[in-house]
Amino acid sequence: MFPKLISLPSGFFLPTYGVLVAAAFLVAVALTGRLARRAGLNADDVTGLGINAAIAGLLGAKLWMVVQDAEVYLNRPSELFSLATLQSGGVFFGGLIAAVAVAGWTLHRKKLPLRPTLDAFAPGIALGHAIGRMGCFAAGCCWGDRCDRAWAVTFRSRDAAELTGVPLDIPLHPTQLYESFGQLALFVILWFLYARRLRGGLAAGQVFGVYLIGAGLERFLVEFFRAHESAPPLGGPLTVAQWVALGLFFVAFWLMRRSPEAGPSGKTSKTPLVGT
Repeated sequence: MFPKLISLPSGFFLPTYGVLVAAAFLVAVALTGRLARRAGLNADDVTGLGINAAIAGLLGAKLWMVVQDAEVYLNRPSELFSLATLQSGGVFFGGLIAAVAVAGWTLHRKKLPLRPTLDAFAPGIALGHAIGRMGCFAAGCCWGDRCDRAWAVTFRSRDAAELTGVPLDIPLHPTQLYESFGQLALFVILWFLYARRLRGGLAAGQVFGVYLIGAGLERFLVEFFRAHESAPPLGGPLTVAQWVALGLFFVAFWLMRRSPEAGPSGKTSKTPLVGT
């Protein structure tokens, strides 16, 4: 729709996607630091964890994209260094897996409590994801299948087509907005759940568990409306992202199972609290 925020005669341009992703990162980190402080966690360590995880997430998303489209890059290796590849956000779940791996290492190194720290991250991740998907919509990437509904969107920007390959003059499902609105709604839910968590109404880890369920369900459903260049794996109806979403459900159930009651900073008592 609006892939270039600023464009100069020299050919240099400032991508809208990049600006919104940067804004998403700053908002997510700032919010997470604030929530960590409210929970009595070391805000500096939590913020540092967020920065490390974000960098890993960016690299992981790119790597997943390259692996997923391996045939394209094997046939045209120069695409690895093309402007479209460099500006692409990659695949969200690839970024999530890499971010979680680095976060796990940082949690161990800084001796941060696992579940309370994850809870502090949940609202910020959802809000950052919502902002980032608005960047996808502006750039034209991650587009949907053809749509005959009243809310269909039609891309007409030649710049968007050149940068992302989005088809022009065809009504499409606005899957970027589906995800953005879904993540925004999830953020509101998580915000209130986190306040309840600080009052002792939820066990540690349950807020992040709700995030994983909500994010996994949202992506699982949106995948049915997204355009896919490659066939689903294993010859079945589900895409790779949908299989990953199912995996997130199992992780969420583990986080939300019966666990010891914990204060906001992770100090536990002997009184059990049944997770819901």
